[in-house]
Amino acid sequence: MTMKYTKLPHTNLEVSEICLGTMTWGRQNNIDEAFEQMNYALEQGVNFFDTAELYPVPAKAELYAETEKIIGKWFKETGNRDKVVLASKIAGKADFTKHIRTTGFQKEGLISAVENSLKRLQTDVIDLYQLHWPERQTNYFGQRGYEHKINDFWEDNIHQVLDTLGDLVNDGKIKHIGLSNETPWGTMRFLEESKVHRRLPRMSTIQNPYSLLNRTFEVGLAEISMREDVALIPYSPLGFGVLSGKYLGGLQPANARVTLFPNYNRYSGENAQKATQMYCDLAREHSLSLPQMALAYVNSRPFVKSTIIGATNLKQLEENIGSVNVKLTDEVLEGIEAIHKQIPNPAP
Repeated sequence: MTMKYTKLPHTNLEVSEICLGTMTWGRQNNIDEAFEQMNYALEQGVNFFDTAELYPVPAKAELYAETEKIIGKWFKETGNRDKVVLASKIAGKADFTKHIRTTGFQKEGLISAVENSLKRLQTDVIDLYQLHWPERQTNYFGQRGYEHKINDFWEDNIHQVLDTLGDLVNDGKIKHIGLSNETPWGTMRFLEESKVHRRLPRMSTIQNPYSLLNRTFEVGLAEISMREDVALIPYSPLGFGVLSGKYLGGLQPANARVTLFPNYNRYSGENAQKATQMYCDLAREHSLSLPQMALAYVNSRPFVKSTIIGATNLKQLEENIGSVNVKLTDEVLEGIEAIHKQIPNPAP
């Protein structure tokens, strides 16, 4: 296997086209398994790790930031910090993040979030720092359309957020910034603010869901990504493991994510199951594994720079990383589009 690399827009960060996701470490995976995954990924040429102060998920107060602590211990024990492009995120406002903070992206909250992440990660700098989801009420985390709510008292603080992030860049605590779970309006709002005020840092990336079951990024954000040069770093490219095919036929494999956490059913609806079966049949027809076909499709999109893969064991990790060398034929791509036209975006 030969890893491929690309550069994140407006940065000097050269990253592997596969990014190691970490949200299961500290809950589904123990520290030894996390170390094993990091060691293996690095050996395969994966140099891009993504984490968040919220992890592991589902979030629990007693497990707050456990994933960052695990990564920090690995850096300290292995001395591999300089071999990794490290991304993390500040949690947004939500009922399930009250144990973290209630101030959202206010200046004090941003500064303390970065400084505490640096301590846990046992590093001097975070290469890519992201806003995990918007503070305002909008459509993300599986909400298909935007519904304006009169009780949204959010005041536009985009300039202040960028100003604080700029100070953190100038202080050498973070290098570059990105968005996550953001909408077209929010993305352009951040970009326009940094265009008008050139001293403010510019968003380089956006981390949103994207998979065969959820291509809503293509509706508005793909054009922004291409024309404004903001790279998508897609998460859930296998839809919580649904696109591995392991849940087909009503199966509930032990220790699998949706089995352990049934409320994580974003990709498990009736239409999503139908589409998954169709994609599975297509993959078999062309002697491909379903997860590698699903990941290879995501990897091939022009707006994607690095695909975040997560795994709970080394066998899954090996297969997922190996997708970087799978090239889909025109016939497979046509088959994917035919299924997408029949059941478009069944799991937004």
